[in-house]
Amino acid sequence: MAEPSLTLEDLWPCLQGIIPAAMSTCSRDGTPNISYVSQVYYVDASHVAISFQFFNKTHRNVRENPLACVMVHDPRTFHTYRLGLRYRHSESSGPLFEAMSLQLQAIASYEGMSEVFRLRAADVYEVLHIEHVAGFTRLPALPPSERTSPLMIDADLVSLRLIAEHLNRTDSLEALLEQVLKLLDERFGFRHAMILVPDERQAKLLTIASRGYPEHGVGSEVGMGEGLIGMVARARRTLRLSAIDHSLRYARAVRRRAKAVAGPDAVSREIPLPGLTGAASQIAVPLVVRGRLVGVLAVESPQSMAFMPREETLLTIVAGQLAAGIDHLGREADEAPPLQPAHATPLRVSAAAPTRRFRFFHADETVFVDGEYLIRNVPGRILWRLLTRHRDEGRTEFTNRELRVDSWLRLPEIKDNLESRLILLRKRMELKCPDVRLVPRGRGRFALEADAKIELSEQDR
Repeated sequence: MAEPSLTLEDLWPCLQGIIPAAMSTCSRDGTPNISYVSQVYYVDASHVAISFQFFNKTHRNVRENPLACVMVHDPRTFHTYRLGLRYRHSESSGPLFEAMSLQLQAIASYEGMSEVFRLRAADVYEVLHIEHVAGFTRLPALPPSERTSPLMIDADLVSLRLIAEHLNRTDSLEALLEQVLKLLDERFGFRHAMILVPDERQAKLLTIASRGYPEHGVGSEVGMGEGLIGMVARARRTLRLSAIDHSLRYARAVRRRAKAVAGPDAVSREIPLPGLTGAASQIAVPLVVRGRLVGVLAVESPQSMAFMPREETLLTIVAGQLAAGIDHLGREADEAPPLQPAHATPLRVSAAAPTRRFRFFHADETVFVDGEYLIRNVPGRILWRLLTRHRDEGRTEFTNRELRVDSWLRLPEIKDNLESRLILLRKRMELKCPDVRLVPRGRGRFALEADAKIELSEQDR
């Protein structure tokens, strides 16, 4: 029996791709066809979209006979609903197509299948009616308190106001990053989160702050266009995946088929999920200031459907404030006044102190400490410059401004968040050599401190 009270918003959990939907169509001569689709995409209160990738028969049928039927399932109760659809049009460009394509590519990139998983069109259907399929399961319906549509935004304005107030009072970039992750955890329950910034070549994203992970994630890298985070950075659009494990099973099945048909060289390497092992849900929000990407805020959860429109809205608001803060505080640090001429002030280290041996490899601009990888690229060059200037001149205090005008460092002419590179460097040193430190000394100033002797060596290759 039709249930007029049912809406697409009530079926939101059914539209997350956790349980594949079955789509039925008929050709002009009445020949039926049933295909499984990975997701029925919510467009608005009366329309859904189906991705046109492989289902050529379905695509042809609805152009001959526009009526279709889709069976969707609630993954929490296994209740089943029948959607009566009418095909309206296809979109091969525009916001809807881009959003669906981006989601598809994010999943495909984990499996090295970006060239195989290509969205050809987004087929848009009008929802004519929704029916609950009675008797499909004996599980009870959810209580009213759990049936609230996730499209409705909860009363989180107080928490957003408190976050804004805290961020506005923060006077350093490092404190800003730590504070926003702490508040997202405490106010909204986002336990696993990280902030990444692009490298100087805009080819990778580097993690400069994280919270909720068993291992220190600072310094981990994600390539532009790799996985959800890399796709968000490249497209500069928010993206969330509500059932990564289910989507990856689908992608891996296609991967196995492609390898069997075209050979192992037909697909690229599988990209590991960054951050949380076994993440079931991910959401990433680009941090953009006046069209310029300054980073990505990524949140993960081991629970499916952890991120809905409410969470996306909250994170988008916070991301806007975070992006502005990264840009403003980074610029303030770079504008600190220069130091007065300094006298040589060698580090005072006891004769019994241990020795830290730093080695710089010019070929790939990498710094190792005691034989272990420490840092590379811009942060690596910065560290080596500071260590050699201390060795040669006895310097222990430095400023952001002098680093920016130092031609040996070859920093980009366009501002590229020098302060974030220094944060990454400080945190990597805390992890790998805590007895040699870079300590902030006010806005745009820092000092080299050590409780160990320092030995330096270089190698061309």
